[in-house]
This record gives sequence, structure tokens and C-alpha cells, in this order.
Amino acid sequence: MRHRHGYRKLGRTSSHRKALLKNLAIALIMNGKIETTVAKAKTLRSYIEKLITKAKKGDFNAHREVFAYLQDKEATKKLVNEIAPNYQNREGGYTRIVRTRLRRGDAAPMAFIELV
Repeated sequence: MRHRHGYRKLGRTSSHRKALLKNLAIALIMNGKIETTVAKAKTLRSYIEKLITKAKKGDFNAHREVFAYLQDKEATKKLVNEIAPNYQNREGGYTRIVRTRLRRGDAAPMAFIELV
């Protein structure tokens, strides 16, 4: 049982989970909206909101902190220079999850996650 465990393992090793979240975050930053499973979307929400909070500072150290997580120059630049300034007067809740459908192959619940 996973009662009060703290985070979702998503059926992956820690390194695979870290790479998955990094790639989902980059896709969300570059596109503004992506479709994924509900479990991945909920995990990505906490990951990306922490990044946006760090990026709101907007200084050089913010670039370094965000780049350490994303390892992608263009996504880091877009997050710190374009996306984060839009949320300066917002204390959180930068993303929205909208459930869409059941995936045909395995009936997994799917959802859109988008930047508000």
C-alpha cells in the first residue's frame, strides 16, 4: 500500500521518472498545452509550478536553477523571460488540468495540462 507515500512512482525507476518529468515540462513550456495521462499530469503540475516559482525571480541565478532541472536552453529562456513574468502577482496555481477521455488501448484516463 502507498498510504501517505508522498509522490507517484509512475511505474518507473527514479532516473526514468526524472527524465520523463523533464521532457514533459519542456513540452509544456514550449507548447503551452499537452495531453497526457491524469497521473502524469498531476505529478507534472507540482514539478512545473516549482520551476515557475523559481523563474519568477528573473535574475541570472533563476536561469541557472531552472536550467539545472530542464537541461534545455530554449525552454529555460522562454520560461524565465516570457512565461514567468506573466505570473508575478500570482501566488501559485499556474497550471490547469482538464480531463478529456479514456485512451483506447488501455483505457487510461487522459487529461490536458495547460498554463493558465
